[in-house]
Amino acid sequence: MFMSEYHHTIDAKGRLIIPSKFREILGEEFVVTKGMDGCLFVYANQDWNAFEQKLTSLPLINKEARRFARFFLAGAAAVEADKQGRILIPGNLREFAGLDKDIVLVGVGSRIEIWSKGRWEDVNADSNMDEITAAMESLGLTI
Repeated sequence: MFMSEYHHTIDAKGRLIIPSKFREILGEEFVVTKGMDGCLFVYANQDWNAFEQKLTSLPLINKEARRFARFFLAGAAAVEADKQGRILIPGNLREFAGLDKDIVLVGVGSRIEIWSKGRWEDVNADSNMDEITAAMESLGLTI
């Protein structure tokens, strides 16, 4: 399971160091794709395969299902960590997530999220935990 928050920088070539604790779980090769809220999602191959199966099992005749699957699958890229633990994030994904220099990597269970530092700060500044807690209770989650 992925957890914690790490602050790194991305270099001019689009390379980003993946923390060693994350690499231990991810392995040498894994998948980066567009994520929700303007970040990138990172999946270990096993978790990606399970997610991909869910996406490809959605009904083809449903327009929203096609759009949802297209969002994740068309934006996906297999990446491999080099000897320094860096990955090259494709330009289209860097542009999508607004990644330029300061980056935050966040472990959220079965995936990692890659955020530009500015977007990460904006998302957290807008968080009203009382409202979020109420919404989670309506989904059956209690603390």
